[in-house]
Parts: sequence; C-alpha cells; structure tokens
Amino acid sequence: MKEVDYSHKTFHRNKTVAVFFLCLAVFLGLIGRLVYLMVFQSEYYTQKAKELHERERSIKAARGRIIDANGEILADNKTVCTISVIHNQIEDAEQVIKILSKELELSEDYVRKRVEKYSSIEKIKSNVDKSVGDIIRTYELAGVKVDEDYKRYYPYDSLASKVLGFTGGDNQGIIGLEVIYEEYLQGEAGTILTVTDAKGVEVSEAGEERIEPVNGDDLYVSLDINIQSYATQLALQTMETKQAQGVSILVMNPQNGEIMAMVNVPEFDLNNPYTLPETIDTADLTEEKKQELLNAMWRNGCINDTYEPGSIFKTVTAASALEEGVVTVNDTFSCPGYVMVGDRRIRCHKIAGHGGQNFVEATMNSCNPVFVTVGLRLGVDNFYKYFKQFGLLDKTGIDLPGEARTIMHSKENIGPVELATISFGQSFQITPIQLATTVSSFVNGGRRVTPHFGVRVMSTDGEQSKSFAYQVKDNIVSKETSETMRYILEQVVENGGGKNAYIEGYRIGGKTATSQTLPRGTNEYIASFLGFYPADNPTVLAVCIINRPQGMYYGGQIAAPVVKQLFENILPYLEKMDYNNSSES
Repeated sequence: MKEVDYSHKTFHRNKTVAVFFLCLAVFLGLIGRLVYLMVFQSEYYTQKAKELHERERSIKAARGRIIDANGEILADNKTVCTISVIHNQIEDAEQVIKILSKELELSEDYVRKRVEKYSSIEKIKSNVDKSVGDIIRTYELAGVKVDEDYKRYYPYDSLASKVLGFTGGDNQGIIGLEVIYEEYLQGEAGTILTVTDAKGVEVSEAGEERIEPVNGDDLYVSLDINIQSYATQLALQTMETKQAQGVSILVMNPQNGEIMAMVNVPEFDLNNPYTLPETIDTADLTEEKKQELLNAMWRNGCINDTYEPGSIFKTVTAASALEEGVVTVNDTFSCPGYVMVGDRRIRCHKIAGHGGQNFVEATMNSCNPVFVTVGLRLGVDNFYKYFKQFGLLDKTGIDLPGEARTIMHSKENIGPVELATISFGQSFQITPIQLATTVSSFVNGGRRVTPHFGVRVMSTDGEQSKSFAYQVKDNIVSKETSETMRYILEQVVENGGGKNAYIEGYRIGGKTATSQTLPRGTNEYIASFLGFYPADNPTVLAVCIINRPQGMYYGGQIAAPVVKQLFENILPYLEKMDYNNSSES
C-alpha cells in the first residue's frame, strides 16, 4: 500500500493559520490604536484640528506709562488701529483696494499688491488714527480686519526727550528710560483667534476667541516736570543769547541720587523722533548719513559725552589733598602768575598772579599754580588712589543707556606735567553725570550715591510691584573732609569766583570752570558751574554746561548766573513741596 505524504498539507494549513492570526493581530492593533486616538487622545487631536483652521491675530498690550514725581504723565498710550486683509475672505477686491487707498492715503498699487497676495493675513497699515479705523469699519468690507492697537504718545512733545526716549513701530523701547525699563513697561501681547473652513473663510458661527493682553506696569520717576520745564526754558534762552552750540542742565539730590531734571538742548520731538531739524537739508542725504545725524540728535550729552571739566575738578584735588593730609585750609601759598613744572611754565588765569593766599582763598580764586602745587604734593600714587576711591574710573550706574567712561591716562603714563594739568581739570575727560555724582559725595558727608530716575513700578491694578534700590558706597571721604569742602565751596560763592550765583538769604556752595574744547587751538570753550543748596546740608545740586558760547566764555560770568536764576525759581518751589509733603504726613 502506497504511503501518503501529508507534510505539505500541514505546512499550508499552518501558514494559513499564521496569516490569519497575523491579520487578526494587525486588525486588533488598528482597532486599539483607533480607540486610543479617538478616546484617550481625542482632546489633543481635536485641538490640533482646531489649530489647523484657526487664524491668529496679535493684540498689543497697553505699554506702562511713565509718571513724574508729581503724578504727571510723561509717556502715555494713544489708541490706534492696524488695518489688515485676508485674501481668501475678500469678496470684492476692487472695492477693497479703492476704499483702503482712499481712507489710508496710500497708492492703489501699494494696496493691490497686498490685497492680491496669497497669505493667511496681510498688514496694510499700522498706527492708523482710531477715527480712520472707525470709518473703515462702517464699510463692512469682507476680508478687511480693523484691530485696535496702541501707539506711544508723549504729552509734552520734546520735554526730557533724551531722558524718556521713545519706542519703535513694535512698541518696544529704542533709547532712554523706555529701553532701560522695557521689561516692566512692555506688558504681554494678547491674541484674537478665529475659526476658518478649508478655504480659509471664517466660520461666523464659531465666533472669536480672545486671549486678553496683560498691560505693562507704570514707571514712576524722580524727574519733576516743573523743574524740567523751567530748566529747559532757561537752557534754550541761554543757548540763544550766548549763541552756543548746546546747553546742558542737570539737577539732582546729592543725598540719594534722584535726578529732578536733565536737559540737553536742542532736544527733539518724541512724537516724531525720526524727523531731523529743519535746519538740515535732507534732500540728498544717504540713509547711512541720515541715521548718523539721528544718532547725534538723540545723544544725551550729560551721560553719553565726555569733556575736560576744567576748574570744577579742583574739588577732586582739594578733597584728595585734605583727605591725605597734604594741605589744610590755613596753608599759605604765593602765586606769581605761573608755576614751573620741570621746564614747563603753567600760567594762572590771572596774569599778574594772586600773590599770597591761603588754601580757601586759592580755591575762591581758582588759582592754577596753587592746585598744581597741591597736586604735586599728593603725587601720582595718591592721586590715582583717590581717583579710584572716588569712583572716577567706573561708570556711575545711572539708569540710562550708553553711559561713557572717564578717559584718563594710565598710571604709568602720568608724569609731573600730566599730574599738574590733571590737578586743575585738564588732559583727561569725564561726563557731566560723573562730575555731579563725585562732587555729591564730597558735600553729602562722604557717600557715593547712584544717580537715577526710576523710583518704583506699579501694576495696572494700582498695587505696588517693585521699589528700586540703588548702591551707596560709604566713606568716600571722611565727614570732616566733607564738612571742610562744603565750607570752602560756600566761600567760593559768597566771596570768590562763583559770586554770580550768590542769592541773598540762601547759603549756596559751588565752583566755576572754563575749559577748552578738544582738539585745542580752535579758540572754542566750555563754560560751566556746579552749585548746591543748602551749603551746610545740600539737598539739591545743579550743573550748567554751556558748549562753545560766542563772546564771553568764562564759567563764572555766564554759567554761574544761569544756576542762580535756576535756584531763584526752583528753591522756593522745592521748599514748598517739602512743606506740603510734611503736612500730608
């Protein structure tokens, strides 16, 4: 009997069973995956599907305001509109082009390119006046979106322009306080979400979903609009009468570093910051040259520019020498009109000389030979030691961008002649804010304060978010040296070169200066005066710098009277403010 081979049948049967179970496994896997996606991941994929059919438009946050010491708003927001088009939703392109061209005062070619562009949303124009945006809304044009927005607005136009700074088209700070305090002022943008069909047309039944913006915090500053306004008026008047290239006035509290005014005329219009002065012919300017001129227009001379301080710097020499004990107020000197340093003859501004005088009288007379003598007594090592101790080699840390550093010889390059000229304020450069901050430490008891504007930020609901604290360094000079410096500088105003800043009934201290512009040999000068009040415990310090005046250029003759006029106006005001604050408390 023939034997039958069943092995191939078994093989095929096993193969069929394997394929069946494989298919079953795949099928069950697919069912499981489907259940997983539809049940456990349904929320995720529903959101993804929704996102595919959502169109997002940004809502700008209202930028925080900048508010002065009296509660006056210096920087605010103005409601404007952004006009956009959505290509897939436009029903009558020609009508849209015609109306938007007319109402937005744009060329039809410009609008047409954007209307005909295939994109999810195309911006036509931003910062449109709200009244214009409201008119466009009345046309009810399909595919045209009018979103309300914010534009920075400065109620006082050019006042404190180089301090406040301005914002760009994206509402972000460009210069000044606007950029330094960006993190507090900017807020968080919101969004408008609309649902569309496959063609990109909005599904009206779905409505809009809004994520509201979070407005920025308000910044409260020490700047006083009344003092700033008067100082600006005085600076403009001085610039005109002296035919000067520019005038800077700085007013601060030497006890805590709060700045009440910082003027740099000419200023610029904050609401039109990219418009150059009318005196400049812009017809043939390259973009590079125009930007260069804009940068120069925006510069804040009090912090961005250095200059030779001249005789005001004699306060540094005096404080160093008193602190080191190489001079006393009773030391006597003889000035024949010059002093020899090596083979170099350094002249006094009084050609005939001042004759015999003590150190207080030498300061009152601003006598160069005496200060050269005192500087040489100090020596390079001590002078450099105090230069560092007083903070002159560091930045002040003011809360404005672009502060310049002191330009000073390296220690190894200071010889007897360099030391002599440094002693009376030549052959190096510092910023006005550095000079004011350093002298503040000489007259406030020996503390180096940080000059600043920012006081606190407040959230939109009125709750205080943050108060700012600033570094103070003690023991810059001893209390005894500080007391002596206050006495000497009061004598300068009462009976010396600063007498044109004297005000009957007010104890004022100060120092004059006249320095040459660099490079030398142009016969152009910088006249300046630094004054403070009250002389025995100053709470206000002011600096006036007149750049390249025509005619008379001595600081005691033209800068001291400006500070006198400033003080005559603001000291009664400050006393009244202190009285009111005391009464309220």
